[in-house]
Amino acid sequence: MKKRYEAIDGLRALACIGIVAMHMKENLSFQLEGFLFDKFIPSLTNLVFLFMVISAFGMCCGYFDKMIDKRLDIVSFYKKRYQKILPFFAFLCIIDLAMNPSLESLYEVFANLTLCFGLIPNAKISVIGVGWFLGVVFAFYLLFPFFCFLISSKTRAWFALAVSLVMNYICNVYFGAGRTSIVYCFVFFMAGGIVYIYRDRIMQIRGIRWISLAAVLVVTVLYYTYLHNILIILLIDVFALIYAMSIDGKTILNNAFVRTIGGISFEIYLCHMVLFRVFEKTKLLKVISNEYVSYVLTVLVVLISSSIFAVLFKKAMDVIEQKLKR
Repeated sequence: MKKRYEAIDGLRALACIGIVAMHMKENLSFQLEGFLFDKFIPSLTNLVFLFMVISAFGMCCGYFDKMIDKRLDIVSFYKKRYQKILPFFAFLCIIDLAMNPSLESLYEVFANLTLCFGLIPNAKISVIGVGWFLGVVFAFYLLFPFFCFLISSKTRAWFALAVSLVMNYICNVYFGAGRTSIVYCFVFFMAGGIVYIYRDRIMQIRGIRWISLAAVLVVTVLYYTYLHNILIILLIDVFALIYAMSIDGKTILNNAFVRTIGGISFEIYLCHMVLFRVFEKTKLLKVISNEYVSYVLTVLVVLISSSIFAVLFKKAMDVIEQKLKR
């Protein structure tokens, strides 16, 4: 039986909530001041990289051994990826197109529906703009067999990590490619893979839970005071993942609420801006004069409505699937 690291769902939930809070801050015309609103919340945009680290680790938990042992049905593997992602994403794209119809949007919807739009160089797709993350993750799925080859040897894995870190730097300073590029982001997937291949040894370290938590806190302080760079973000993400792996029993990262949010975090991420635009058009976000209170309420409303939307869509798809089988 493979071990299930339940607290990682909690980590996904916190990352999802943080990204929603960041997007609300960036899209609301509120004059909010202080460290929390000037630095901390805007920096939560980097939580997308934590999702990448977690995604690589989770994919390895499910498929690495099967891939290496040649027991993975590659057709079923990619069919499952499309079946899991495409219906919800396609539905959101149609809603977005209906809200902002144009020939350009139609082109972008077509590219989105292939799920391969992450391979387009410097694509700036506005239909489900947050979907750039899906483009990068799906490109990682396409590369997953190669990724398994890279981490099948510890020496090769560390070499690939070093190369991907250098490529991240070169993408930034020379090629002008940012986070929407799989090459720029590949170092985060590599980090998740390396944590996976050392997972048993890591969990054998005495006091690893408190060591990893202390490391997260120390590196986070460094990030906000001196070293605002990709390597520091990478270390925060790795130590956060190790901390979540080390948790047994109920905590803030392992309870029914965060596991539920974590289980639909990807759907919340994809749909929250669509729902925000709906609320924005209906003027429901400006009923309170106090901007700080209004901001908090907006985050809560968008989170709750996105969660309900994701759950209802999943249930509807389950009903449709059952009827098709009959």
